[in-house]
Amino acid sequence: MAFRSLLFVVLAGLVFFSEAAPLGSHDSKHPLIVKILDAVRGSPASAVPIKLYKKADDGTWQLLNSGKTNEYGEIHELTTETQFVTGLYKIEFDTLTYWKGLGLNPFHEHADVVFTANDSGHRHYTIAALLSPFSYSTTAVVSEPKELGTTH
Repeated sequence: MAFRSLLFVVLAGLVFFSEAAPLGSHDSKHPLIVKILDAVRGSPASAVPIKLYKKADDGTWQLLNSGKTNEYGEIHELTTETQFVTGLYKIEFDTLTYWKGLGLNPFHEHADVVFTANDSGHRHYTIAALLSPFSYSTTAVVSEPKELGTTH
């Protein structure tokens, strides 16, 4: 029970300190930001391989971009304003590579977050994940819908 309470506090902190970037801000050209925290070490999870997919009309997942989290456990460059159109997206966290790199044997090989984006207007998304070798939890901060080209 104490672990669940601690997990809730950590996730609440991630949401509290996370902010979806409004249009016109420094990160407005990056409408999708991913942040990852390592629950074992209590620090940002750096060098986690990430892949961003978009579901195609034929039902297959098309790889849009990939990268790794920085020293702050973040990645901002997965997509741009013009590329991030309405659709179903999947973010794949390569947790196996991350935990193996730390000398641990995880239960899951990857964690996926599947979500619909921009279905009611253009938005900015911050996806936060809390990882441990045997579990993961995610949350999202999503801005209010805006028209492209507006700043408020």
